[in-house]
Order: sequence, then C-alpha cells, then structure tokens
Amino acid sequence: MQAIQSQELTAFQTSPDQYRHWNLKVDGPVARLTLNIQEEDDGPEYLLKQNSYDLFVDIELADAAQRLRFEHPEVKSLVFESGIPRVFCAGANIYMLGKSTHPFKVNFCKFTNETRLGLEDLSENSGVRTIAALNGTAAGGGYELALACDEIYLIDDGTSAVSFPEVPLLAVLPGTGGLTRLVDKRKVRRDRADIFCTVAEGLKGKRAKQWGLIDDFFPRTKWDEKIEAAAQAGAAASKRKSDWKGVALPALTPEYEGNRIRFEHVEVELDHEARSASITINGPGAKAPTNAADMHAAGAEFWALKAFRELDLALLYLRMDLPGINVVTLHTKGDVADVLRLDAALFENREDGFVREVLLNMSRVLRRLDLTAKSFYALIEPGSCFAGCLFELAVAADRSYMLVDDDEANTIALSPLNGGLLTMTHEKSRLENRFYGEPETLQAALESTGSAISGEDAEEQGLVTMALDDLDYEDEVRLAIEERASFSPDALTGMEASLRFPGAENCDSKIFGRLSAWQNWIFQRPNAVGPKGALTSYGQPTRPEFDFKRT
Repeated sequence: MQAIQSQELTAFQTSPDQYRHWNLKVDGPVARLTLNIQEEDDGPEYLLKQNSYDLFVDIELADAAQRLRFEHPEVKSLVFESGIPRVFCAGANIYMLGKSTHPFKVNFCKFTNETRLGLEDLSENSGVRTIAALNGTAAGGGYELALACDEIYLIDDGTSAVSFPEVPLLAVLPGTGGLTRLVDKRKVRRDRADIFCTVAEGLKGKRAKQWGLIDDFFPRTKWDEKIEAAAQAGAAASKRKSDWKGVALPALTPEYEGNRIRFEHVEVELDHEARSASITINGPGAKAPTNAADMHAAGAEFWALKAFRELDLALLYLRMDLPGINVVTLHTKGDVADVLRLDAALFENREDGFVREVLLNMSRVLRRLDLTAKSFYALIEPGSCFAGCLFELAVAADRSYMLVDDDEANTIALSPLNGGLLTMTHEKSRLENRFYGEPETLQAALESTGSAISGEDAEEQGLVTMALDDLDYEDEVRLAIEERASFSPDALTGMEASLRFPGAENCDSKIFGRLSAWQNWIFQRPNAVGPKGALTSYGQPTRPEFDFKRT
C-alpha cells in the first residue's frame, strides 16, 4: 500500500507574500485585489495568457477572501481590478482544461464555484461589499467572477466587453454558475441572456447596461474617480463590526505518516485497497474558551476555527488528490459535554465580530462536505462526541450507524447550533433537511437540545440511520462499506447529489445541481473533448467538427 507524500498533494495553502497572480492591498475600509497573471514558465504545461486562470489562481483568491474575513475586520469594501491594460480576465485557461483529466476539470470547477459563493458569503454575511471594476474585457470565467460581486462596472474604451463565449467557441458552458447567476441573480431576461451566451464577442457598455449585464460604464477619464466613489459608498453602507483585532491565519502543518495525514485535531487514514478512508475529529476538550475575550486571545488556535480549517483542507485533498477513495467514514473523539459547553458559548457570543466569522467558517466547511462527491458514513461509537457542531457531520453524512452499548454511555446531543446557524447550500439547517415534510418530528428533535440521547432513542427519533448492538454493529458497518465501495462511483455521485438536497432550490443549489449534471456529461462529449472537439481543437489551425444530432 503506497504511503502518501506531501508533495503529491495539491498546494492549497498560500499567503499574500507568496501570491504570484493577485496583489492584495488594504487601505483602511477599502481593499483592492488586482489580477496580474504571471505566466508559469517552470510550472504547468500551459501559459496563463490574458489573465486566464487555473486552480492556483483561484487558491490565491480563496485565501485572500479568508484573510479579509479574519485578518482585516476594518475592510468593508473590496474592489476587483486588473493590472493588465484592456484585459480584466479571459476566464479559465483553455489549454489547462484541454490537458486535464475529467475528474480534475470537475473538481477545479467545483472549487472555483465554491470560491465565488464564498465571495457572495463575504458580502452577505461578513458585510464586505464587492465591486468588479472591469478595466478591460471580462470573458467566460472572468465575467463569472464579476457576477459573484455586488456591483459590476465596465470601462468605456471602445473595445472592452463582457462575454460568455463558451457555447460558440468551446462547445461547453460557463463553468462556475454564470448562466444561473445571469437570470436568477442579475435577473437578465432569458431571451437577452440567450443572445448574450451565443455571441462570442459579447456586449459593450451601453447595451450591457441596458440588458442588466453590468451596473454602469465609465470613460477612462472618469474611471478611477467613479470606482473610488463606489468603493467608499460600499464601505459607508456596510454594517460589518470592526471593533475587534484581526486574527492572523498561519499555515496548517499536517504530518504525513504512511497512509495517515495528521493535523492537531483532525486525522485522515487511507485504505486505497478498500477504496475508503476515515476522518477523525478530536473534540474541543474541557479547556476550550467559553467567553469572547478568551476566544479572541486563542485566535487561530481556537478549536472551533482550527479544527474546521483542518477539516476543510482534508476534504480538499480527498477531492482533488485522492479520486480512488470512494467511501469516507466520519468519526469523533472526545466528551459530548465539552462540545455542548463550547457550542453554548459560541451561540451566546454569535454577534461578536470574531465569533461570527468562526461560525460562518464552520458553515462553509460543512457545505464543502455536503458538496463533496464521496459517500460519507458517520460511525457513532463509545468515546465519540457527536454533539452540536460535530453532530452536523452525522446529519451531513449519507448514513449514520450508532453502536448501542449496555450502559448507554454512547450518546449524541443537539445544541443551539443545530437550529439553523450552520445552514446548507439551499439555506436549510441539516435537521430541517433531514426531516423535510415532517415539521413535528423536527420540533421534537429541537426540544431535546442539550440532552444526552442514547442509541435506541436516537434511531426512534430519526436522528441516526441505524442503532445496532455489539453483536451486529461491526459486521453491518463492514458490509455497508464494502458494498458501497463496489458500486459505480459515477452512479453514486449522481444519486447522492440528487438525495442530499430535498425541497425548494435557491440560486446556489441550482448552480451546483446543474454543474453536477453538465460537467459529468458535456465535458465527456466528443463535441467538446473528442479528437476533433472544440476544446481539443482550441488554438489549432483546424476548426472543430461536431456531431449535430441532438440528444
């Protein structure tokens, strides 16, 4: 069994002093992120021309947004701009997509879209107004980045435009939710959106504004003045609490030992032969701070922040670097009472600026789990602490198995955090999602908040999938994992994505639902990736050849 090596894993961690493609500048309440792509001469087998981006460009962007949340509470407005004249961003690098495996393309688009959703979360929940200052053409994913912002402004220089050229040029679709954001978020009329998405050159200032694709356009002579005014207005309107000292986010330092990745609070163990892995999260312990001042003092070492940052990185490794792992078991270790005590403190201090950001980060990490194409089984065993924020793992899992012990010491518990602070992508709590159409059952579950719940009661109340005694537990779990690992992972991905989000959709869940469908279909079709497909032929002297039969 091959041991995992750190250099085999994607470098998801970075910091502003290491950025190669973005420049982050903070000036009081206004921050600016300037995109100035550096061609990777000694890196990937493609050049990032015209401010096109790859995974590492987006890793930097995700890192910048996270640092604005935690390290710069004074920032209330964020401006995106380009450091290259007449080009804002040409979108995802086509040569990268042409050379990538199908799983990489899907996970790249998923990470990129989660980053876009993170920008919307930065505005809606952290109070940082985002402004896309398009001082050049924004095409494809470049315009999708703009769509994730609150305001979009385009320079009026006679050449700059916004465009979605994917359908006419590449035989694919905008890869990070652009089509949905056009009609759901920007509320562009669908007939106009239809034209826009099939005109490769896009639209310029006057018509782009008329159709709702941008908010306004300005001549070069007034550009800097207008953008600065918009940034200051956004900062003035923000309700973000800035009365706390920023918390630096140092790099996480996992250890790699055989088939284990060990963080301080999270451990991942891989079994490549069984196509499975386990994730174990150690609970907060009795010394976790329970007042806001001590939480601030703990900073990046605060369990509720660090443990979930570690879980986030572990999930990203599983997605991008370990495609052969199909089933993941979720475990916790610790005392239920410690989790409940910390959760109560988090809930009580939820309006504190730092604590609010910690809770929002927990929500984003749990949503990353919801949207990960692996089968998750929660195993609730003696010594577990599936309570409150960690019980969210059990209800996020596709199934949960609980061992019924003789002295009923193995218990679960709910906390105030299970009532709706840690929402899913479609804005439901996981308990609400679990008991969709059963409001009475949901209410009964919430009324048990703070109480220890034994295995049989947990199954009766619908809080776990199965509660089993020690005669059946081990075999039942083993067979369930082996069976799951034997199924087609493609079919499981589609099944899980369809089952995890019952009920009404919102813009975010539509984006992910549609991405799951089209990425796993259009990206495999010959018209896009065949020997004479549009992606394969891009940049070549020959034109693509299509099979024109509709399916």
